[in-house]
Amino acid sequence: MRVLLELIRIILIFGIAGTILSNIVNGIYINIGVNQYGWLCYIAILLLLFVWYRNKLQFSGWYSGKGKEKLPKMASLVIIMCSLFLLCAPPVLSVLQMIFH
Repeated sequence: MRVLLELIRIILIFGIAGTILSNIVNGIYINIGVNQYGWLCYIAILLLLFVWYRNKLQFSGWYSGKGKEKLPKMASLVIIMCSLFLLCAPPVLSVLQMIFH
């Protein structure tokens, strides 16, 4: 039962936080005129939520089984840097598309 509750919690965290964050980022993209490449935003947000869950939220849930370890610091740093790169990529790609077309 605890595993099921934890899965529901994960789905809600990713669903609610992901929706809120993606709406904020998409609003920013729309205001600066970026209409394409929004899917990169979703991947970036999922990566950030994954790091947040693995390093913080998994220790406050219902599940108390084995394997609850934080991500290594280097892995967390690489994932966060990739996420930031993906968040910055749509405006750059949009400008490059305007230049070369």
